[in-house]
Order: sequence, then structure tokens, then C-alpha cells
Amino acid sequence: MSLRINTNITALSALRSLNNTTEAMSRQISRLSTGLRINNAADDPAGLIISENLRTQMLGIDQATRNAQDAVNMTKTAEAALEEIQNLIRNMRGIAVHSANTGVVDASMLQANQAQIRNAIQSIDRIASQTSWGTRKLLDGSAGAQANITNGAAVGSIFVGGTFNGETVTSGAITIDRVTAAERASVTLGNNFGSTASIVTTPGAFVINGFSFSTDGSESVQSVLTKINAMSGTTGVTAQFAGGSISLTANEYGSAHAVNFFDPSNVLHTSNSATDTGVDAVFNVSMNTTNGVQTVPVTGQGLRLMDGFGNIILLTEQGNATAGVQSIGMMTAGAVNFHIGAGANQSVAFSMPNVYANRMGTGVIAGKDLSTIDVTTQVGAQQAIQIVDAAVSQLAQWRGDIGAFQVNFLDSTIRSLGVEKENLAASESQIRDADIAQEMTSYTKYQILQQSGMAMLAQANHAPTNVLQLLQQ
Repeated sequence: MSLRINTNITALSALRSLNNTTEAMSRQISRLSTGLRINNAADDPAGLIISENLRTQMLGIDQATRNAQDAVNMTKTAEAALEEIQNLIRNMRGIAVHSANTGVVDASMLQANQAQIRNAIQSIDRIASQTSWGTRKLLDGSAGAQANITNGAAVGSIFVGGTFNGETVTSGAITIDRVTAAERASVTLGNNFGSTASIVTTPGAFVINGFSFSTDGSESVQSVLTKINAMSGTTGVTAQFAGGSISLTANEYGSAHAVNFFDPSNVLHTSNSATDTGVDAVFNVSMNTTNGVQTVPVTGQGLRLMDGFGNIILLTEQGNATAGVQSIGMMTAGAVNFHIGAGANQSVAFSMPNVYANRMGTGVIAGKDLSTIDVTTQVGAQQAIQIVDAAVSQLAQWRGDIGAFQVNFLDSTIRSLGVEKENLAASESQIRDADIAQEMTSYTKYQILQQSGMAMLAQANHAPTNVLQLLQQ
């Protein structure tokens, strides 16, 4: 054992241990006072890096959730406007049905009905032009897709709602390529006549699509043709004479329109009946989408091509008869983009509809739409009913698309982001938050070590006084 005065190694060792204990105790006090295991980078450099990244991602999720909720509110605004338009159109249909009752309704009533329809159209256009979210217009076409005809000889109207083959449409040409041409139902009757002046000598009755005609055996072929064609609006069939025979042809194209002829007396035909059904058009339709050019075979009703997304192309007879690829329109695509994710490029686009009256009710009668309705005539009232029914279907499709987007994208995203944030918060807490029970246990240990360290430092500092005993001898 050696005794020194200038250097007290034991005291220095005790002091070093006390300093270490004091520093560790200071960290424990910091953790207990903040509740965090990592209060500065030195506490856990790797853990700090991971934790900061997780915190940044959680802040992004919070904002993405708010973005998605804003998008929900925007779509609800648009959908509420569409609901009001649908109410107006339903009222227009009632007026059109009333106007078609020409046996009761006089000219003044028809004019009053037309005035109501005109006011409804003005209200629809006002809603289309004024519905907005902040300064962004929602239903005037600037936030959606618009299809414009470039080949009026081939198509009578085009309507594209913004989705084609499950993809969002983009700007570009719209083309069609015939697979199967639409056909009218037609039957040629077997009895031969020299000309339209010839007499139909067989008396009796025959039935066309449920409507009965009769002849007494003294009428001319022309008289019979006139009878049949006078009821064309009821039977949906027109009669022609060519090559010595009478032929019956459906007024409309497609499988929904048939010719059913019954002639038990063989007035016009050599057998008791003749039946034929029309053929629907099938065309390959091509459009640009976010996933490239999509080409899909589309089957319609007669000349009316319709897909499962509410898109409609009304062919003309010339367009139906033309083989090969035909460019029929140009798509101008717009959309509202919602950033609903925490990272870059995590956004979704949705095409809002254009609900001006001249964009609705298309695809039924060539050149006609909701804005051209005229119920002051019998024909106009009947056409108005068809146009309004088409507009109702279009609006229902739009509202369904908006609802599906809200449920399948926005609401689902909000729920998904909530779960994601919850799991990230749990991970970040595991890294950064302090386990209070564990930290309190360590604090108690360091508190005891500090007290014992102070006591031992005092003893070590007192040890050199033993040298005085040697000097006093």
C-alpha cells in the first residue's frame, strides 16, 4: 500500500463513477419528464432517423385524410346539384306525358306546358353553370370529359361519361369499326300481284304486330298498302311493293323490333304466318384512356351503341352501313385530381359530368337533346318522353358514378389511412416513447448509485489524512 498526497487515485476513480452515474441519472430525469426515450440524437441515432421518418409519414397521412374528406364534401355538393336537376327532369316528363294527351289538351295548354319546360331548362343550365366548390366549377364541363362529333354522317350523337372500359378517358380521337351491321326486321309476302293497281281478290283479315286489318276482296294493292302504312305508328311496320310482292319492314333497327304477320286466310301470303326479328349493331369502339388506347366491342339496341359505363353512340344509317375504321369524334378530357395519399403520386382523378341541357337526352333521336324539347305537337311530345327518359338514365348513371367514387375511393381511403396512421403511431411510439416503469426502475438504481458514489467519494477524499499520522511520528 502506498500513500500519496498530490494524487488521490481512489478519489479520482470515485469521482469518475459519480459523474457517470449523474449523467445517466440526468438522462433518466429527462425521459421521465418528457415521456420520451429519445430526446436528442445522441440518445439513439438510428432510432431517431426511423422515428422522424415515421412522424413525417403520419403528418402526410393526416393531411391526406383531410384531403379525402374535402373530396367527399365536393362530390356531395355535385351530387346534390344533380339530384335537383333530376327533380326538374322528372317534372318535365310529367309535362311531356300530359302534352301527349292531345285529345284533351288544347293549344293554350300546350303553350303553357312548353313555357314550363323552357323554365326548367333554364334552371338546369343555371345549376350547370353555377355549381362550384370555391372557385372551381363542377358541372359545366371544365372538370369532366366532353365528346364532340367530327363525323356527322356516321353518328347522330355521342355521349361519354368520363369512364371507358373501366379507365378514365383522356383527350383524343374516338373511332368505330363495324363488326355486325344493325338490320331491320323484314318479311316478304308470298302472294304475287301485277302492280299496285291490282285487286286483292281474297277477302279476309290479317294481323301485323297485334293489329288487325281486313279487306273485302275488292280493294287494290295500293289501298291495302295505304291501310297498313296509316297504322305504321302503332304497328311499327311499313309496307312496300316491289317485284310483284308486298314486303313488311320494321321502322326501327334492332332485336327489340320484330315483324309478326298472321294471315289465316292467305290474303297476302302463301302461308299462315311470317316472322322476322331485327339485328343489333356491334362495333369496336376505341378511345384514349389513362391506360392507353382501349378498344372494346360494344353491342347496342339497333343503331344505339351502349356500354356498361353509360356511354352512348347513336349511329346513322350511313355509319351503320360503312365498313372499316371510322373516326367519329374527339374527346376533350378534364378531371378533378384528389391527392389522397401520404406520398408522391398517390392521387386519383375523377371526371365530373357536363349537365347543360344540350348535353343530356342525347343518343335517342338524332340531332335532338333535352334543350330542343318541343311539346306543342303530338310528335314532339312523344319524342320529349323518349329524350327525358334518356336524360333520367344519364343522370342516374352520373349520380351512381359519383356515389361509387365516394364509397369505393374516398370513404375507403379515409378508413385505410386511419388504420395506417394507427399502426405507424404504434411503431413510432415503440421507438421513441419511454417505458415509464422501466425508466423509473433505472432512475431508482441511479439515485442509489449517486448517493453511494457521494459517500465513497467522501471516504476517498478523507483517505490522505492518514499521511498526517506518519508525519507526526
